[in-house]
Amino acid sequence: MTAPAGNDALITHRFGVQLGGITVESIQEISGLTVDQAVVEVPGVTSTGRPFIKKQPGATKGGEVTITRNLDPSSAFSDWIKQTLNEGAIKAARQNLTIEFMDNQGNTVRRIQLMNAWASKWEGPGLKAGDSTGATEKVTITFEEIQVQ
Repeated sequence: MTAPAGNDALITHRFGVQLGGITVESIQEISGLTVDQAVVEVPGVTSTGRPFIKKQPGATKGGEVTITRNLDPSSAFSDWIKQTLNEGAIKAARQNLTIEFMDNQGNTVRRIQLMNAWASKWEGPGLKAGDSTGATEKVTITFEEIQVQ
């Protein structure tokens, strides 16, 4: 039996990241991409006086993702990181970050919008004499809202 045409699973290595409309280069990995929603518990009693708790969805919570990328000279993403970590300009640095999942043809299939995002942590490459691996940086991005489209 063959799978229906057009129902191929997404491959996780085809993705892109835009920061305020500018493509971020050299991304190796994005981790911690989750949507979390508060659970509201509403206690009550039945007509016979028996207690119960009804659960319902509350507000969607903000969160964090970590982006690992090659340490390279591209400036847009690096300048954005410097705004918050070096200058403390969080208000100016808040941007919307878009993560796009693509099919095997490079067409965008799904978008994740991280709203009012800013860099909250930077981790440089490990340095080891004689090591021939590429230098990478890890940036933790904190965001206020996530929209899955």
